[in-house]
Amino acid sequence: MIVNSINFWLFFAAVVVPYFLCFRGQRGQNVWLLLASYVFYGWADWRILPLLVGVTAVFYGLGLAIARNNESNPRRASQLTTLGVFLGLGILFYFKYFAFFVQELTALFASLGVPCGERTLHIVMPIGISFFTFKLMGYVIEVHRQTAAPTRDAVEFALFIAFFPTILSGPIDRAATFLPQLQQRRLYNERDVSEGLKRVLWGLFLKTCIADVIAPWTTAVFSNYAHHNATTILVASPLYLIQLYTDFCGFSEMAIGVARILGLRVAENFQRPFFAKNVAEYWRRWHMSLTTWITDYVFMPLNVAFRDWGLWGLYAATLLNLIAIGVWHGANWTYFWFGVYHGLLLCIVTGLDKRRKRFEKAHHLKDNELYAWSRRLLTFLCFTFGSVLFQAASMGDFLGTLSRLGQGFGPLYTEEFSSLVIYALPATCLMFLREWVAEYRRDIHFLHSPNMLIRLVTIALLISFIIYAGQLEGNSFIYFQF
Repeated sequence: MIVNSINFWLFFAAVVVPYFLCFRGQRGQNVWLLLASYVFYGWADWRILPLLVGVTAVFYGLGLAIARNNESNPRRASQLTTLGVFLGLGILFYFKYFAFFVQELTALFASLGVPCGERTLHIVMPIGISFFTFKLMGYVIEVHRQTAAPTRDAVEFALFIAFFPTILSGPIDRAATFLPQLQQRRLYNERDVSEGLKRVLWGLFLKTCIADVIAPWTTAVFSNYAHHNATTILVASPLYLIQLYTDFCGFSEMAIGVARILGLRVAENFQRPFFAKNVAEYWRRWHMSLTTWITDYVFMPLNVAFRDWGLWGLYAATLLNLIAIGVWHGANWTYFWFGVYHGLLLCIVTGLDKRRKRFEKAHHLKDNELYAWSRRLLTFLCFTFGSVLFQAASMGDFLGTLSRLGQGFGPLYTEEFSSLVIYALPATCLMFLREWVAEYRRDIHFLHSPNMLIRLVTIALLISFIIYAGQLEGNSFIYFQF
């Protein structure tokens, strides 16, 4: 049951009507939302539901124990926090990486001539595990740092972890901002419902009219790269980055919108990353709930630990930070090297930052729009290369794809390309126009125009375009696999 399917909206209607009409206090609303969240998660795979309930109970107890010991026994509190972090990492490792680890170890022994029997492990990876384990670990760390108050309400805590709009693909919320919202009743608010529906509509547009229209073509190219030439690969690469962005941003917009209808604010996940002028800024705008989590709980402690190394310590922390982001996505060497690639890019940006600023000052380039757009284009190209690595099933596939660039140019692969040009291209242009308006704060409004007629016309046109040009089969989202 995914957010762009009819089943989800029937489910949501059954949830939202009693939510506002039948419960007079926040306790009843929280219990109702928690039950709905468990039904939603169990719908995806009921076998994993006991795991979610079990780890939630364990971390709830850990949070209370850490809070009790923060003042009276700081050493004990630190030990409990460490236990929580290792428990979260252990769950992630077993379900997400253990089979890969065994497979790689078996291959290593075989290459050394050590006989090792074949092992086939059938471990069911819980959907959304990368997201809810990060919430769990973040909670105990925040309680230990005293940046979030521990909750004594088990229902509130369980809802924070299992909240159905975000459990499958984020955003990754923080306890300090989400839990206080559960401590008061949410009343029906026309402004929240209106804003939530607009964000759902925009997310649906990004997903169905851009991502799902591009996907068949890029999939056909990259899954059969050996049959394509440099022309097709060079066109498919930036298209895949746009597909990845609109797919994930589309989900995030819909999740944020659904939460907003319910009167809850969840973390923002994207802030116009294609307008970033360098790699560091891009990562500050892309999957922000993950990058800020990794920065706060991985980069900052590493940066402190390596501070005696000077600039090289900063480089080491940066590289490890991006490797953590890479391997978070899954058990594949492509994700590891994806992290290494972006870590090195960030180190280069950091090392050249002072020289860049001196160059811009000497040539009066700070407010030069042509220079700014050239930097944005370079950043986009860097991430385009990284996206080719990101989508590859293996390093062999990635290197094989790159090898096609040396085979010369030729005719563009045209099967299904016409629908991409006719439908996805204008939709992409509309997306960039909307983001350009927001980035430059232009006084141009569509969905949020103060003029009701403009708002209604915009909504009607978007809905019409989605119905006419969108892929409405309810295709799954790329980030569900993580």
